[in-house]
Amino acid sequence: MPAAAPRSDRVPGEFRYWDHLERPNVRRVRAIAKRILGFDPAPPDDVVRMLAAMYYDADPACEAFVDDVYLAHGTTTGRAMLERALSDGVDAMPDAPASLHALFADLDRDPPWVDWDRVERGARAFRRYGTAVFRFAGAITLEGYNENSVAKPLALTGAYTGASTRRRFLETAAFWIAVSEPGGLKPGAPGRGSALRVRVMHVFVRRKLLSHAAWDLDAWGVPISQADALLTLMGGSFAPGLAMHLLGYLPSRADIEAMMHFWRYVGHLMGVRPRWYPTTLRDAAQLSFVTFVKGARLSGDDGRTLCRSYALAFRPDPDASLSLRARLTAELEHRIHLAYTQLFVTPRSHRNYGLPPAGPWILAPLIVAPLTAASEIARRLVPGVDAVIDRLARRRRARWFARHMAGRTAEYRPVEQFTR
Repeated sequence: MPAAAPRSDRVPGEFRYWDHLERPNVRRVRAIAKRILGFDPAPPDDVVRMLAAMYYDADPACEAFVDDVYLAHGTTTGRAMLERALSDGVDAMPDAPASLHALFADLDRDPPWVDWDRVERGARAFRRYGTAVFRFAGAITLEGYNENSVAKPLALTGAYTGASTRRRFLETAAFWIAVSEPGGLKPGAPGRGSALRVRVMHVFVRRKLLSHAAWDLDAWGVPISQADALLTLMGGSFAPGLAMHLLGYLPSRADIEAMMHFWRYVGHLMGVRPRWYPTTLRDAAQLSFVTFVKGARLSGDDGRTLCRSYALAFRPDPDASLSLRARLTAELEHRIHLAYTQLFVTPRSHRNYGLPPAGPWILAPLIVAPLTAASEIARRLVPGVDAVIDRLARRRRARWFARHMAGRTAEYRPVEQFTR
């Protein structure tokens, strides 16, 4: 395995936590949170400094393989080698470079902290949200588009803009489905392979962007850093665990912490090895406070373009040849997409981005909340109901994905040409 790169203690210029901490609105939020939570939402200063420095942490094990093959011989060669290693095993490849052997050794070496029972419990809790968690996670990501470290990789590569937005979102949904299926992260399972494909794609984009003239390393850190990746993992675990109570979901504290553990292991497979990872709800709440306070909100037009593209990703195709049922289904999907976006994006961001309002459709996800809550109570009290709900959720999200992909499969291909 390649030696890990020296860890920096640099702080990106757009990490403004200490500049903002004494602002009146921040002090007010901090005081209110102290009273409600019973603890200070601001973590110890050494934790904040670790989080800031993580904007310069990357993935040396995977970068060595990408440099050896993808960048030296092209993405076609690199992808073919990766797929062969996933299907046949790297030991069956006499031409495999040492960096690929090291990458698979890294992938197969479980960390000492992993608890497989908690991983499976977390995956099951995540599955119960069905497709609602896809829309939720997509919506809260828009808050991240305020920041250049998140928005610029997507803006410069053209990912999640224009016509590509829906396809990229559906590929992300395919990843969420694969990793959270029962046993999906075990050796040889589809979710494990998807995690590695996404890992390689991220590293390829990172390596290309670091040489781009527009990338500001001093202000933003490295592209797709460990810090931003950590926030993404929280967006699939802690955030829906709390926020989606609004929609009637009732995970227990143990369920939410299991989801955090599940996503920590998914992140591990993807090369996300943060210096600090929240293991309790208190830790996660403190990370959320840092995220709320530290933002520079300087992404400008890039952030607005990304958010508008996302909000309109499911706008119906004007193709007149579609059946009436297909057109109505597409219109319903679009309206519900707008509803989730308005429900889970802050009013300030929704207004600043100029996002289309959901109108009365904002009530659609809320109307079914009582039914969802009833099923949540039933699964806790009635033996066998939890297994039925799990099967139904898996079946519904599989049908939703198949309908939108129309026979296509997720490819996780990195963008090779920049848009500017």
